Amino acid sequence: MKKLEQLYEGKAKKVFATDDPELFIVDYKDDATAFNGEKRGTIVGKGVINNKVTNFLMQKLEKEGVPTHFVEQLSDRETLVKKVSIVPLEVIIRNISAGSFSKRYGVEEGIVFDQPTIEFSYKNDDLGDPLINDYHALALKLATAEEIETIKKYAFKVNEFLKAFMKENGIDLVDFKLEFGRLSDGTIVLADEISPDTCRFWDSKTHEKLDKDRFRRDLGHVEDAYQEILRRLMGE
Repeated sequence: MKKLEQLYEGKAKKVFATDDPELFIVDYKDDATAFNGEKRGTIVGKGVINNKVTNFLMQKLEKEGVPTHFVEQLSDRETLVKKVSIVPLEVIIRNISAGSFSKRYGVEEGIVFDQPTIEFSYKNDDLGDPLINDYHALALKLATAEEIETIKKYAFKVNEFLKAFMKENGIDLVDFKLEFGRLSDGTIVLADEISPDTCRFWDSKTHEKLDKDRFRRDLGHVEDAYQEILRRLMGE
């Protein structure tokens, strides 16, 4: 597989073309951003951890019946993925109150919900990724009604599996963000990443934060938290 020109560089990853038009290479960076890019920094080794954890979890999700863009891990930082056009909806599933949910609705962090919540953000940096509902998504032609239903179904399936799997490893899955994409034939698949960058992970006993909130909130030991997730999930 030949790596060709860089097509895109985001906050956490670079995407490269390959000699197969249906396959891309994703390269994970150590750059860290928060608050829509207002806070910037570096988390040493983050790219390697996020790459490994994402690939590990996506392969498990495939077995659970959730199709993903994952093809093969090429190196510590690089992964071969199927070419998708990203649906411009960020899908957020919440099991416990935290972050913007607590702020928005004026509730303390740590309330365990009777059932998970789902919310959509319009993926648009210039607008600050505003919250939208199904009707807005349809009005803006971001996805069809059928695609939205498929995305919801997969998102809850991801939550069901991840929540149980994390619990086995002494971790509470507080909330997380997913992105989905369309393959060239229109099939919806899980894309982007599942990592301490995109999930809130709390230690089940101590409620210590093991995710990007340590960077956002200047809690220190950021690298240690990411390393701890890798160790618990993959024994590395």
